[in-house]
Amino acid sequence: MIYGLIVAGGMDLIEVGGIPKQFLKIRHRAIISYATEVFLNHDGINKVIVLVPKDWVEHTEQLFLQDFGERDKLIVTTAGKSRVGTVLNGIKYIKENLPFDDETMVISHEAIRPFVTGEIINRNINAMEEFDACTTVVAMRETVFESDDKKSISLMPKKAILYRGQTPQAFRLMAFEELYGKLSEEERGGLRASIDVFLKNDKLVGFVQGEESNINISSAYQLEIADAMIANAKKRGVKGII
Repeated sequence: MIYGLIVAGGMDLIEVGGIPKQFLKIRHRAIISYATEVFLNHDGINKVIVLVPKDWVEHTEQLFLQDFGERDKLIVTTAGKSRVGTVLNGIKYIKENLPFDDETMVISHEAIRPFVTGEIINRNINAMEEFDACTTVVAMRETVFESDDKKSISLMPKKAILYRGQTPQAFRLMAFEELYGKLSEEERGGLRASIDVFLKNDKLVGFVQGEESNINISSAYQLEIADAMIANAKKRGVKGII
């Protein structure tokens, strides 16, 4: 079994809208609907579980009913207090309501990356034949600096060995739960992503190639970029991004 988790638990606002950014609209559709649709249309994913803030569950259910109609494959439930906490809530839902075994795979994805593709999902699934967990990246194309005092440059890392992280991330449900249980409270508090659970347990975490278009919408400027991307795709007749 393969379950998709759409992680949408944040309450962050950006300069427009006054609502959590995953519910802002691009071309008359909520951001959260775009990635959800890609996961719903992927034949390899058995169920799609969308995790949102408690007060937004009913809103999300109505939104999806309008966008997708009745879909048995789609579940909306409550997110956690952090990104990893939300993933844990998704795992808890699966274990209490759906079939699973040692090979059950989870593909987690940020709702605010609306332009994920089925091919990126496939790359993550295939990589799990080799790795304990997997994430999505793109090569770093700009020069990056480190600063110890936040005023002066202390290091200029080699660009050739740096990558920018994206999602999805893939892992096996039971392995995640077991490895999370081995972490101290301090280690759990420092987790930044699902794959961090595997890294802190010295497991082999691979990566697959993402896409420059798989952007994270976290500002009004990026919202404008996303709108322009869809307008351009429609103009050129490109399917998949709209």
